[in-house]
Amino acid sequence: MATHKLLTIREVASYLNITEKEVVELAESGVIPAYKVGGVYLRFKKEQLDQVRPGIKPNQSLVTIEGTLIEKVRDFIYHNDFYILSLIVIFFLLYFIVKL
Repeated sequence: MATHKLLTIREVASYLNITEKEVVELAESGVIPAYKVGGVYLRFKKEQLDQVRPGIKPNQSLVTIEGTLIEKVRDFIYHNDFYILSLIVIFFLLYFIVKL
């Protein structure tokens, strides 16, 4: 009876030349057959990976981030609005302190 070694997420990522996050996403979407050990840890059979490997493109992100300059500026302001407002308040206070 032959024993088959189950591969970890890191080993699969290296084998398929993709990121670990992409391995998990592909397993959750059912593209890559996966097994849960103890209900927690994902494991994979190399034989099954060999079957789906031609359909997986290495070093290709699943999500592409593109946008115009305006969208990038809006995103920056949205995520940093507290710091921008704090900086304005500090400059406002310093202006009046120095002026007096």
